Amino acid sequence: MFESTIMSKVLEIEYELEDIETVAKRILDYASSKTILFYGEMGTGKTTLIKSLVKLIGSNDDVSSPTFSIVNDYKLKGNSIYHFDLYRINDDEEALNFGFEDYLSTSNWVFIEWPQTILNLLPEDTNTIEISHNNNNSRFLKLSQNHITNQEKTKKAVKTEK
Repeated sequence: MFESTIMSKVLEIEYELEDIETVAKRILDYASSKTILFYGEMGTGKTTLIKSLVKLIGSNDDVSSPTFSIVNDYKLKGNSIYHFDLYRINDDEEALNFGFEDYLSTSNWVFIEWPQTILNLLPEDTNTIEISHNNNNSRFLKLSQNHITNQEKTKKAVKTEK
């Protein structure tokens, strides 16, 4: 099962795991930014989706969750894809200590799982992907094109918790 709907800068897709490559293609076609934020409970398939995205972008590297390393660097010809898992990061200062802003100042793809704790460090132009499980074992994905102002970041940071 694969269904998608585009609603003014929002792409909504219901899919099964066997449709993940088709979903990844739609995301790459629709994304307006190379910085993509991934939201979803543990086990919803964030890393599985990132694995498909990395492959479609052109990296042959093995993709795994960077839960303990915080960031994985997947090689492309002349570029990289940075994959962050910020679940264990508590605040902006921790992210700054490992050089998070340096990764954002490149023209590379940046995929960020669990971005809730570092919203103030994110660029204004990002895409957000929210993934959730449906009752029938399928997934629901919502991709939004964001242009977040500093005021909106502050409001989101107050509302969002792990």
